[in-house]
Amino acid sequence: MKRQAVTDAKRIVLKVGSSSLTGSAGAALDSAAVERIVDLATSLRARGAEVLIVSSGAIAAGLAPLKLTSRPKDLPTQQAAASVGQGLLIAKYNELFNKHSIVSSQVLLTTEDVVRRSHYNTAQQTLSRLLALGVIPIINENDSVGTAEIRFGDNDRLAALVALLIQADLLVLISDVDALYDAHPSQAGAKAIHEVSNFAEIDAVDVAGVGSSGVGSGGMVTKIEAARISTSAGISMLLTSLAQSAAALVGDQCGTIFHAQAARTNSRLLWLAHASSARGKLVLDSGAVTAILERGVSLLPAGVTAVEGEFTAGDTVELATQDGKVIARGLVAFDSAEIPQMLGRSTKELAAALGAEYERELVHRDDLVLL
Repeated sequence: MKRQAVTDAKRIVLKVGSSSLTGSAGAALDSAAVERIVDLATSLRARGAEVLIVSSGAIAAGLAPLKLTSRPKDLPTQQAAASVGQGLLIAKYNELFNKHSIVSSQVLLTTEDVVRRSHYNTAQQTLSRLLALGVIPIINENDSVGTAEIRFGDNDRLAALVALLIQADLLVLISDVDALYDAHPSQAGAKAIHEVSNFAEIDAVDVAGVGSSGVGSGGMVTKIEAARISTSAGISMLLTSLAQSAAALVGDQCGTIFHAQAARTNSRLLWLAHASSARGKLVLDSGAVTAILERGVSLLPAGVTAVEGEFTAGDTVELATQDGKVIARGLVAFDSAEIPQMLGRSTKELAAALGAEYERELVHRDDLVLL
């Protein structure tokens, strides 16, 4: 039986890893591998789907020209390799897409482009407009200027956030591992898991160390994280290899399909849950925790016992229990410097003591998402 989530998808994010584009560590960009990705995207376009490509490979593509034999460990050399490799990578994509009379573009992102709401909206508008114009965006993390503090660290999570950003129907991770296995694929008797409907089904699977070829920065752990992000947003995810990708994308039973875990929700709440960067934390008493989790109400100052971090009104903050468990995220209505005087007090008390502008929620329920 064909996989309907795959065959019916109208907006698809294809993510291809470094190892799939370059082979073993230190190898040059494999033109044949890039051509297979281009052919895959072209076939999806032919069936009426919009396609975005999140392509690793910039650092790996820069290794050979710089006479480096393995992925550098220091950030400046990684940045230098990315600077060389980005041009080579996008040039090859453009050349191959031109043969199909398809326009492709380069979009370089940093973490700021998805964790800050204003940047997020701009990235969303740009990608949406490119798709409307019939362009296939080639997206990568901007490794040539990224710092240790503002880098995604791998393109699996970036791909999931792009899928969320543009409300894709399907995320496809093309890797050097053709599926999720119940044990390390090198072990005798390891079996592929072709369907995941509930993450509890794979809790016992050891994914550490799977999928490392020496040129990428991901692995099976980051692929599972990407699946959790996308499926919680109502987007199914397909994990497959380059060799099996064409068959997998026509619905054949190969690779692993992670089925969407929930109905699609609005983009603002998705951003709060997965893409926003928390600037601080509000610690709640037990009554407020129950009210937030069970009744879906706004957070009032009376239910907050402590405030952590420095932030301004409109920033994203975490809502946590007394023992530190984060239960929600939300947009806070006051600066961190204002909140200590409000703790444990009702809004009417605050209005009487501090003014009418204090008679409101710390975090409104419309600006809050449970985690």
